[in-house]
Amino acid sequence: MPQSNHHLSILIPTYNDICVHLVASLVEQASQIDGLTYEILVADDGSTSKETIVANQDINTYPHCQYLLREQNVGRSAIRNFLARQAQYDLLLFIDSHMSIVNDDYLSHYLTYHDRQLTYGGYTIKKDPNHQGNLRYAYELSCIAAQDAEHRGRSPYSNFHTSNFMIQREVMLAFPLDERFKHYGYEDVLFGKRLQAAGVTITHIDNPVGFARFESNRRFVEKTEEGLRTLSEFQDELKGYSRLLAISERLKRYHLTRLLQIIHSCLGRPIRKNLAGNHPSLFLFKVYKLIYFASLKE
Repeated sequence: MPQSNHHLSILIPTYNDICVHLVASLVEQASQIDGLTYEILVADDGSTSKETIVANQDINTYPHCQYLLREQNVGRSAIRNFLARQAQYDLLLFIDSHMSIVNDDYLSHYLTYHDRQLTYGGYTIKKDPNHQGNLRYAYELSCIAAQDAEHRGRSPYSNFHTSNFMIQREVMLAFPLDERFKHYGYEDVLFGKRLQAAGVTITHIDNPVGFARFESNRRFVEKTEEGLRTLSEFQDELKGYSRLLAISERLKRYHLTRLLQIIHSCLGRPIRKNLAGNHPSLFLFKVYKLIYFASLKE
């Protein structure tokens, strides 16, 4: 049985997502680490699904766990900052509610890095034929080769995501996530940029969580569009930290932005229909992101 004298706050932001199984997995691991003092706080960011809220109440029945139901949706950044303020311990572990625990030593592995300012463990996806035809699954699977710690560590700040990271509470409180980011996308990118400017070290390790659920194709397209609108709104601050921005700027220098806008006006709707359908094309998904982003400049 692993030994520990650490104090850990495990923080899970959620919205319309049942995460009782995730909490149960974490409690099982935490309870097997001798000497570990821990808490698990799940903050519900104004869920609209009554079924989800009722199901998540079971979290309160687990030891050292609280389900914090908030009536108003404050956004992806603010809910994480709220959790950091609510935490009572100096070491914070953030996990997104739709993730799953895939390694038996997940918590004990993280605790070996307790003295680091911020540690990011990455994520993984298991090949599953049941997800065939799901755009989010296909997209994430196509990117999984870039998720190992060695690859991420080459650009440690731009390859950071908020889905699975451990951070010193004093660092999180000193450099909170930007609460202007109320909608989907890129709050973690700007967070990484600000940490780099402040000289905060991000340590990349292989300690992944697993993608447990994938939204429908239609919903993923909507979220992608929402993220691109966020990128457009904050593009001046995100320069140098977004590959899509870099490509867009290059095309702009060659005076091709207008052509992309024309392509979007002519082909955007049928491409979107393909992406939201049962046989989405990853190639068209990349094209759609580029032309949709260009259309925001009209």
